Amino acid sequence: MPAEQLPPTEAPEVLTVELGDRSYPIVIGSGVLDELGQRLKQVLSPRGCAVVTNPTVAKIYLARTLRSLREAGFAPLTIEVPDGEEHKSLASLKLIYDRLATAKIERSSPLIALGGGVIGDLTGFAAATYLRGVPYVQVPTTLLAQVDSSVGGKTGVDLPAGKNLVGAFYQPRLVVADIGTILTLPRREVVAGLVEVIKYGVILDAELFLLLENEIERILDLDLSRLQELVRRCCAIKADVVRRDEREADFRSILNFGHTLGHAVETLTGYKRYLHGEAVAVGMAFAAKLSRVRNLCSVDTERRIVGLLQRTGLDVAVPAGLEVADIAAAVGGDKKVENGRVKFVCVEEIGRARFEMVTSQEIGRLAVQGSAEVE
Repeated sequence: MPAEQLPPTEAPEVLTVELGDRSYPIVIGSGVLDELGQRLKQVLSPRGCAVVTNPTVAKIYLARTLRSLREAGFAPLTIEVPDGEEHKSLASLKLIYDRLATAKIERSSPLIALGGGVIGDLTGFAAATYLRGVPYVQVPTTLLAQVDSSVGGKTGVDLPAGKNLVGAFYQPRLVVADIGTILTLPRREVVAGLVEVIKYGVILDAELFLLLENEIERILDLDLSRLQELVRRCCAIKADVVRRDEREADFRSILNFGHTLGHAVETLTGYKRYLHGEAVAVGMAFAAKLSRVRNLCSVDTERRIVGLLQRTGLDVAVPAGLEVADIAAAVGGDKKVENGRVKFVCVEEIGRARFEMVTSQEIGRLAVQGSAEVE
């Protein structure tokens, strides 16, 4: 569906991430991209700003974004970086820095992340570090970014050795999540985003998981009202987790469910074979398997998790050809490793998770023992 023919704006919902003087609103609704300039004007005075995006997103949404900003009195600069996880790199970060310096962007001028998780992470880290910190705004255009990565202030880039090894906690000033942008995504991107929604249900919200089990087909048909409900519920969960543990000292690590092996799979396949959500789905099925093997959850719980992931059309098997040593090395380089052991998120039942300390070798051995499906 062309960007200019998206459904009419529904009443937007506004949540708040409560972090004292660093609190910020999350605006959720169809059509709210056109309100970006006015929403930003409520937070920051109009001045120079920079929109960071990629060519794919720019083709659809850049004109609307720039128009909204200009109508509110902002003078936007556009910075495009290549599309894809492999470009969430120090090279792309340098490109952003160089463009900001050439344009003489000032410390009070905001950066605006227009795109998915890669753009959000890159832009957030650039904002955290350029001139020792400039404001930034998240405008997520993928389901995955809307429900997860745009909220909470985790920013960073990848290294060849692993995901997100360079980064910072740095909160945005505003998040504007236009549900209508989901309608222009390829189905593969929608499914990848749903993985993070399923994650929230598994670890913290049994009712959400049941809703997904009952209505996954309607959701995959892109029912706007249901999508808005999912984004709102996930953002509310994420906001509460961040409020309780902003810098991942303990509780926030629960959100890493599926990410330990998922990140390893992304790294070992060169960030090209899997979308982030697809790799996390492999990791979630594996985490359910490990939980069942350790007698932390029932076979039925594992079946429900794997079954829901598979109903979206995902292949949740650990990719063939990976060696125990390679998986162990990739997991061992993860930032969640403590004293040689991984703080691994396991599931006890739908809606409740716990941490287990697991060796990278154990993860590697279990991962290569056939499919992640229930035996």
